[in-house]
Amino acid sequence: MNPFGVSEEKYLTQLKKMARLKVLERDLEESFIRSSGPGGQNVNKVATCVVLRHQPTGIVVKCQQERQQALNRFLARRLLLNEIERRQADLILKEMNQREKIRRQKRKRSKNSKEEILKRKHIHGQKKKDRQPLSLHRFKE
Repeated sequence: MNPFGVSEEKYLTQLKKMARLKVLERDLEESFIRSSGPGGQNVNKVATCVVLRHQPTGIVVKCQQERQQALNRFLARRLLLNEIERRQADLILKEMNQREKIRRQKRKRSKNSKEEILKRKHIHGQKKKDRQPLSLHRFKE
C-alpha cells in the first residue's frame, strides 16, 4: 500500500534505499506546518509543509515543494535519504584519506629525494651564512 500518492515503482525504490541505508520508519519523526509561498488558499489553510527528523543522526529536512502533503512527505524522505547517503560517503572518503595520509607518512624516501632535501638544506644554510655581517664571517671560519 502506497501512502504517498506516487507510482509503486518510485515507492518501492525508496523502500529499497531506506533498507540499504538502514533507515527505519520508526526512527523518523514527522511534523506538519503551514507552507509559505505560492499555492493560494491551499497553503494558507492546510499544513502541507513536512518537517522530517531522523532521530539517530539528528538530520532534519523540510519540504514544501508541492501543494499536497502526501507528496511532500515522499519528497522529504527522498531528501533525508540523499543527505544520509551523502554524509556516509563523506565519512568513508575521510577515512580513506586518513589511511592514505598515514601510508604516505610511513613510506621511506627514495635516495634521490634524500639527496634533494640535503641539497636544499645546504643551499638554505649558505643563504643564511651570506646574510650575516662580514665581521661574523671572519671569526667563524
